[in-house]
Parts: sequence; C-alpha cells; structure tokens
Amino acid sequence: MEPVFQANLILSTLLFTIGVLGVMWKRNAISLFMSVELMLNAANLAFVTFAFQLGLLSGGILVLFIMTVAAAEAGVGLAIFIALFRVHRHIRVDEQDMLRG
Repeated sequence: MEPVFQANLILSTLLFTIGVLGVMWKRNAISLFMSVELMLNAANLAFVTFAFQLGLLSGGILVLFIMTVAAAEAGVGLAIFIALFRVHRHIRVDEQDMLRG
C-alpha cells in the first residue's frame, strides 16, 4: 500500500473516532451536530481514498450523495435548533422533551 493511502485511512479513522466520542460525550445540540458532520466527512475521505486507489468513479459519486444529505441535514437541523432555542433558551439535548411523540 502507498503511504498516502495509509495516511488518508488513518486520518479518516481518527476523524470518525473523534466524531463518535463527540456524539457520546457532548450534550449540546450544536456539538452533537458538529460531531455527526465530522463523521460524515471522515466517511467521505475514506470513500475518496478507496476510489482513488482502485481507480473507480463510484466513490466520488457516493461522496456527492453524502454531501447532499449533509447539506439537507444542516438546513433541517439548524432550523430545529433555532426553534428549540426560541422556546427554551438553551439547546441541551438531555433536557429536551418537546419532540417526543
């Protein structure tokens, strides 16, 4: 394996691990949101690395789909955060019960 390939996969694993730890430990909605985005970007890096190494175009196409989902998540997530902040004056996830069914 090439050193660049290994370095990209190590970086992707590190970013994904930081994202998972952020989701597990943080209680602020913005921090959770940033951790999920970090995990999506780590997956994007891994897909692009494998696509480049194997000479495939499908990895780049999959990254475009993931970026589209991340953009939609950002729009909807931030709208929900703003609505929650207007009502409660905080966006701590463990204290929210407004969205329960």
